[in-house]
Amino acid sequence: MNPLTRPARLTPGARVAVVAPSGPVERDQLAAGLDILRGWDLEPVVAPHVLDLHGEFDYLAGADADRARDLERAWCDPTVSAVFCARGGYGAARMADLVDWTAMRAAGPKVFLGYSDITTLHEAFAARLGLATLHGPMVAVADFLKNTRAQDHLRATLFEPESVRVIAPEGAAALVAGRARGVTLGGCVSLLAADLGAAHGRVSARGGLLCVEDIGEEAYRLDRILTQLLRAGWLEGVAGIVLGSWEDCEPAGDVRALFADRLGGLGVPIVEDFGFGHCEGALTVPFGLPAELDTEAGTLTLEVPALA
Repeated sequence: MNPLTRPARLTPGARVAVVAPSGPVERDQLAAGLDILRGWDLEPVVAPHVLDLHGEFDYLAGADADRARDLERAWCDPTVSAVFCARGGYGAARMADLVDWTAMRAAGPKVFLGYSDITTLHEAFAARLGLATLHGPMVAVADFLKNTRAQDHLRATLFEPESVRVIAPEGAAALVAGRARGVTLGGCVSLLAADLGAAHGRVSARGGLLCVEDIGEEAYRLDRILTQLLRAGWLEGVAGIVLGSWEDCEPAGDVRALFADRLGGLGVPIVEDFGFGHCEGALTVPFGLPAELDTEAGTLTLEVPALA
C-alpha cells in the first residue's frame, strides 16, 4: 500500500466549505460549530443544501444529487482550502457515485475532514483521488462543540501538523503486543464492510495500519462485520490494527473478547482504546500516511506531518 498525496495545511484566513453528505444537520449546532471555526481565524462557507431535509426519508440531509453537488462544487471552488463535513448519520453511500470525481481530481488536493458515515467518502477520496484525508471531529457534532481536547487536537492537525505527529491517547493498551509499519486507513468498520464489492472499492487492507471504530453495534453484529471482512480476504496482509471507540457496543469486556477472537489470529500488533471515533474528546487521525504503530507504548507515529 502506497502513501497518498498530502494536501496543504491551513493558514489563518483560509476559506473552508461545510457540507452535509449524510444525515440532517441541526441549525443551532451548525451555528455553534461555525463560530468555533471563525475563532480559529478561518472563513467558513456553508454549502447551499446543508440544512435541507429529504422529502421522503428524514434521515437524509436533502436529495442525493444535491448533497453530491454540494461536495463537488465546494471542492472545485478555487477559493476553498478545505471541505469539512457537518455530521455523519447515513447517506454518503447514496451520493458517492453521483459526484464528478474527474472534476474533483482536476481541482487538486485539499483538506477533507469527517468521520462516522463519512468513512465511505474517505475510501472514495483514497481510491479516486489518491488523497490523504482526516478522520476527525465534525462541525455540527456535540463532541466538537463541547470538548476542548477534540478541538485542540484538530486545530493542531490543521495548522501545525508537525506538533501532532505522535498520536498517544491516554489509556491505549496492547491487545496483541508488537510494532508495525504501514499506511493508515479505516473508519467505521461497518461501513468498510458495506463497501465490499462496490465499484472503486478497496480490494484489501494489505500493508495498512487499519484504524477502526463504530457505534451502536451489538456483539453479534460486530462479529458478523469482522467475519465478513475475514471471509472476503480483506484483512489478509494487514500490518497492524488500531481500535478506537465502541460507544454503545455491548460491555467493553465482551467487545474485547470478540476482537481477540476474530482479529487475534491475524498475528499482527493490535492496540485498543485509542481515543478516536464516536467518543468524548476524539482525536484526529490522518488516513493515507505512512506510520509506525507501537502497541506497548500506545503510540501511532506518523512518518510525515498530516498536512504538507
